[in-house]
Amino acid sequence: MKDFLIVPHLPNRYQNFLAFIFAIEEINKNPHLLSNMSLGYEFHNFLYSHWRIVESSLVLLTGQNEIPNYSCRRKSKPVAVLTETSWAASSQVSTLLELYRFPQVTFGSFDPMLRDNGQFPSLYQVAPKDTSLALGMVSLMLHFSWTWVGLIITEGHRGVQFLSDVRAEMERNRICVAFLKMVSSAFESYFFRPLQHDIIARETSPVTVVIIYCDTETLNDINYLIGQNVGTWRVWVTNSQWHADMSGANFILNPFHGSFIFSNHHEEISAFKNFVQEANPFRYPEDTYLTMYWLNHFRCSISDSDCALRNCTPNASLAQLPMNRFDTDMTDESYNIYNAVYAVAHALHEMLFQQTQKLTIRNRGLSIFSPWQLHPFLRNIQFNSPAGEKMHLNDEKKLDAEYDILNFWNFPDGLRLKIKLGTFTPHVPHGQQLSLTDNMIEWMTGITEAPKSVCSKSCNPGFWKTPQEGKAACCFDCTPCSENEIANDTDMEQCVKCPDHQYANTARIQCLQKSVTFLAYEHPLGKMLAGTALSFTVLTAVVLGLFVKHRDTPIVKANNRALSYTLLISLTFCFLCSLLFIGRPNTASCILRQTTFAVVFTVAVSTVLAKTVTVVLAFKVTAPGRRMRQLLVSGAPNYIIPICSLIQLTLCGVWMGTNPPYIDTDAHSEHGHIIITCNKGSLTAFYCVLGYLGSLALLSFTVAFLARNLPDTFNEAKFLTFSMLVFCSVWVTFLPVYHSSKGKVMVAMEVFSILISSAGLLGCIFGPKCYIIFLRLDRNSLNNFRNKTRSGRKKPS
Repeated sequence: MKDFLIVPHLPNRYQNFLAFIFAIEEINKNPHLLSNMSLGYEFHNFLYSHWRIVESSLVLLTGQNEIPNYSCRRKSKPVAVLTETSWAASSQVSTLLELYRFPQVTFGSFDPMLRDNGQFPSLYQVAPKDTSLALGMVSLMLHFSWTWVGLIITEGHRGVQFLSDVRAEMERNRICVAFLKMVSSAFESYFFRPLQHDIIARETSPVTVVIIYCDTETLNDINYLIGQNVGTWRVWVTNSQWHADMSGANFILNPFHGSFIFSNHHEEISAFKNFVQEANPFRYPEDTYLTMYWLNHFRCSISDSDCALRNCTPNASLAQLPMNRFDTDMTDESYNIYNAVYAVAHALHEMLFQQTQKLTIRNRGLSIFSPWQLHPFLRNIQFNSPAGEKMHLNDEKKLDAEYDILNFWNFPDGLRLKIKLGTFTPHVPHGQQLSLTDNMIEWMTGITEAPKSVCSKSCNPGFWKTPQEGKAACCFDCTPCSENEIANDTDMEQCVKCPDHQYANTARIQCLQKSVTFLAYEHPLGKMLAGTALSFTVLTAVVLGLFVKHRDTPIVKANNRALSYTLLISLTFCFLCSLLFIGRPNTASCILRQTTFAVVFTVAVSTVLAKTVTVVLAFKVTAPGRRMRQLLVSGAPNYIIPICSLIQLTLCGVWMGTNPPYIDTDAHSEHGHIIITCNKGSLTAFYCVLGYLGSLALLSFTVAFLARNLPDTFNEAKFLTFSMLVFCSVWVTFLPVYHSSKGKVMVAMEVFSILISSAGLLGCIFGPKCYIIFLRLDRNSLNNFRNKTRSGRKKPS
């Protein structure tokens, strides 16, 4: 019986023919496979010409070239045809062979288009599926952090399908396409080759890594374009078909050194190397190509008489040739051819075995069958190849191919070693699919470390990627993280905001725990304010003691001793209440600091108002028995203090009952600190209390201002006016400064305003009196007081 082999006529494909012959001979020697039958073969090759393909098919069917649709074969007929052709060529062959339902087994790369049982019911593919090739190549990109990659892909449906797959995987893994070049067919590229040279040379110049996907038809063109027109500083990542056509390549600087090749994984067939070692023209005299090979490489001469080879190199063998001339390692296609022959043999063996079971012993030798009867057996055949691999031709049962990742060494030129670096297995869990030995990698000439292939350099921690307008996602600028945001890894898409209880360090790469702080007594500002408050408290107490000691002097008696005592006591509490604002806040201190401040200041300001009213009544009431005199004598102005204080207490009560102050935290005012503060609660109530206090101060200032020119030795209306001016100025200034401050500064501003306003009242009202008591004793006598009074009342002449 005969198999029928069609392969393109290219020098580097000669290994395919040898693999075919090797399988035939191995099967014929196997006593357990087709034991009573020998396989024969016919071999046809063709250039890239469709009519030659059809011609070869007609020869297969008819046995001669002249008469189509007629077979002159007598002794032997082919049972199947093995082809390695493109989809276009296979469709032509299949269309013709399908008329006779002739089995066709392809050993080229797996083609999804040929799976159509409606269009190609008699066609079977040996190669495993390569649908995971794009995933494997992208996994290699991720392994080396290559994100800026060029694509050179041959045109045709397989190239388009690979482009779709690889783009989807690249987009999913954030790898960008630097450029895309679709290489046309061999015929078109021949005429437009100069244009393609310029395009590839220009577009690949800024890219370090380029993925090449090619089929057998455009192989020479891609090698020529790259080898002659692109520099050597590239990393090429290719499929197995690409490197198969490099046997005749000789470039001054080999651009393919260090390339990565994804080759279908298959077990080594050691017997094939022995077969190649023994193959020679003397063993296969009908093989004219082998004869030419010997003539070109082993210094043979040709006899004039019978054209036979003579004087060849002794013990010459294909295995002795350099790898750029002949590679003894079985390629993917050769391995597929080897398995294709075995698949046909096993199917034929099974079919003959079933026929033998049905025939009688007498008729067993007369078994005759047609090639179409082989289809059910080819479709369902399962067998273990001599290499131990489980084989079947049913496309539905095929798994995605496992790939060997080879590193192509070709320096010096002609070395042509393929070193296995690792594997890519799509059937294992994600993250374990790629296995690679990095220290064995030989990079392109002049490079010792894994090169970078990125559009933009990685953003260091503390920076985040901002896209460049109009460019791919892999092209970006590095922008520092904002305040209180971090980026603790390279190439962060955005910065991460630190929680409120943490803050970003200076490098913006780590969130640190914030320390809790407040206006403490230990703090320099706290010490200063507390010391000032206590100093003024002691000073006020001294003034109070001085007034008590000199209570019978005119200067004390003339200004209403009771009101002076009340004012000094309230000022003492004003200074002391500022201490409630210093130290760690708690619920009690938050409530007390506001209510105490409001009440004691109301008492102080209302006392000033009572003193001012008393002065006005004392100098405006001259006639005895008048009603206003009765008000002065009865001490009615003194009732201003409890009335005003009661109103303030009511406001504070409403405040405390509705939304009182509470402990709060401020995580933003000071970098690296969480400030514990007292939240005012109801701001409306706070401003009502403050507004009421301001209204009293304004009223006191107005009354004192109207009485400032009243004549008398001890008239304090001027001092009351100035004191209230200072008081109002402090609190009017306080409001905008208070609102522009944050954290501890806000609290310090409030304490500062309390101390300054209280000190203003103390100094302006009691300072002049103390001056007279200590330094002007002559002005603090009763006689001097009367003389000054009489002189002040004397009418002018």
